[in-house]
Amino acid sequence: MRCMNTVKTWQTATSRQSDTSRIAGQLGRACRGGEVFLLVSDLGGGKTTFVKGLAHGMGYDGVVSSPTFMVSRVYKGKKLELHHFDFYRLDEGGMVGMQLAELTHEPYVVLAVEWGDVVKNVIPMEHITVKIDRVPSGEDDRTITIKVPEKFAYLLEGMA
Repeated sequence: MRCMNTVKTWQTATSRQSDTSRIAGQLGRACRGGEVFLLVSDLGGGKTTFVKGLAHGMGYDGVVSSPTFMVSRVYKGKKLELHHFDFYRLDEGGMVGMQLAELTHEPYVVLAVEWGDVVKNVIPMEHITVKIDRVPSGEDDRTITIKVPEKFAYLLEGMA
């Protein structure tokens, strides 16, 4: 049985997509490589918006779009690569899951995984969970909860 170290939790409310993107951008600027973000939300909840901010925070200046039909996309930042996976349409991870598992050992890679249940056996025990919940008060209102293992606590430094 594997035991995970202490987990720190950070939570905020947002009312615009730009808020979600800004928060993710802060995290992207803090990334050092080796981080695995598991994104949890319902369909249309803001996962790809979060990844856009993450990529831009890492220095990528191009267009970021959902890899739903491609399963994965790569965005090259200034120092790191962001590999964005979306397993929404898959029943099992298969070959792509194996690719994801190999990437978890690359020091220059950051992973963002949407709908990761199908590859939970290859996601490292120490990963960052980003849960985005819709709030009934408004169309773009969200609560974002980020759970970070101690290993990645530096990501939360300076978060407002």
